[in-house]
Amino acid sequence: MTADVLPALTARARGAAHPGGAACAHAEAVLADRADGTVVRHGDTVAKAHDSGTDPRELSRRLAVAAHPGLSGVLLPPLHPAPVTLHGRPVTFWPYGTPVDPETPEAAPWEEAAVLLARLHRTPVPAGLPVMRGPAKAARAIGRLTAAGPHPAAEPVLRAWAGLPPWARAEAPMPAAPTALCHGDLHLGQLVRHPAATGPWLLIDVDDLGHGVPAWDLARPAAWYACGLLPPDEWTRFLTAYRQAGGPAVPAEGDPWPALDVPARALTVQTAALAIAKSVAAGRPLDEVQQAVVDACDRMAPRPPESARDHAK
Repeated sequence: MTADVLPALTARARGAAHPGGAACAHAEAVLADRADGTVVRHGDTVAKAHDSGTDPRELSRRLAVAAHPGLSGVLLPPLHPAPVTLHGRPVTFWPYGTPVDPETPEAAPWEEAAVLLARLHRTPVPAGLPVMRGPAKAARAIGRLTAAGPHPAAEPVLRAWAGLPPWARAEAPMPAAPTALCHGDLHLGQLVRHPAATGPWLLIDVDDLGHGVPAWDLARPAAWYACGLLPPDEWTRFLTAYRQAGGPAVPAEGDPWPALDVPARALTVQTAALAIAKSVAAGRPLDEVQQAVVDACDRMAPRPPESARDHAK
């Protein structure tokens, strides 16, 4: 499907960048090409073809949140208020922003990401906004794992998944409190500088945006820290900046792990499930980082740990 979408999506990006149809010398690039998100760039315009199963009405509500003046400086606003349809997939248009450079991890904007999350979480939830899709995304990862076929690393991952509460597996509603406006899929790839290169950091990708448990947005860095993949100083920088910005997902002082434990375990399982599924598809063994996440699933205790290091041991 993506092969059919790419040429048409590139043409739409070109048309959005030049509504009058004028010729130009702007470069074009494919930024992502997956069934759940095909993204192309033409000059300063980005076009994204979302998953074919995306509800256009829910996507429109999420776009409206990103465009709301109250979230200026937090979410990258779309160029158009509603999606268009292309080959059965909703398409949205965005200004181009400079992403985080994976080659300079020491410059990762952890504090900036934390402050943006805190501001997002403190924003009142707009009426009619769908639920945050983090747990649904984790469940989809488990579906990919089981569809991939037998793998020796699958058993501990599935066992860890079964130990999560139903809401974290998208099998029951999320807890009624605390609830907040959530991003739903926070990682460093979800930040860009806009205007490109010189502007402030902003959050992108509203596909999973919605109301829900705000600790889910802190879960990926928390899981990386608990697995030993994120240095303690970087985790401390992130958590401290979030607390100082008034983020409501964790207490302002004291142990954050009673709030973070379930989401962090869920993100650990999601990461491990996707790693195994991709390993099977590519016909290659798990690498060291992927194996570390699987090992973390194997060590998960049935009861919540009292600290991050208890969680990792």
